[in-house]
Amino acid sequence: MNTASPGGDEGPTRWLTADEQHVWRAYIHATMLLDDYLDRQLQRDAGMPHIYYALLVQLAGAPHRRRRMTELAIALKITRSRLSHAVARLEKNGWVRREDCPSDKRGQNAILTEDGMQVLERAAPGHVHAVRQAMFDRLTPQQVEQLGEIMRVLAEGLQPQDSGADLPWLR
Repeated sequence: MNTASPGGDEGPTRWLTADEQHVWRAYIHATMLLDDYLDRQLQRDAGMPHIYYALLVQLAGAPHRRRRMTELAIALKITRSRLSHAVARLEKNGWVRREDCPSDKRGQNAILTEDGMQVLERAAPGHVHAVRQAMFDRLTPQQVEQLGEIMRVLAEGLQPQDSGADLPWLR
């Protein structure tokens, strides 16, 4: 078996051990199930996909309930095109509105409307219950602490250091 990496610059491939493969597959399986569970709960109870809920949360936490579209794309890790489509749907519902950015004529701000805030306030308790039921109620306090530390380490290691990186949410 050829152990060279496809790029050729990282040295030989360090294949996952059996234990690592087991953990990796369990992680993928659990995150896919969790994403699906939360999306179905929000669709059923609030009539919106998880990404729309996340967008409303981002706006609710922003000063004056407004953020630049580019900042939202980066925060949500989605392409600008997908964000634009989501915001258009939320605008149609009356939950978000867009306005031109006064400091940058090419930029736009997304603003959470009062109706959008009310929708978020109605959706939040059910969503928090689903998160608690699916995740935190299944873990001990020590596991929650460990999981938090693990996720922080992974996020820090994956955070792009190069501002010119070719990332989908910067396109």
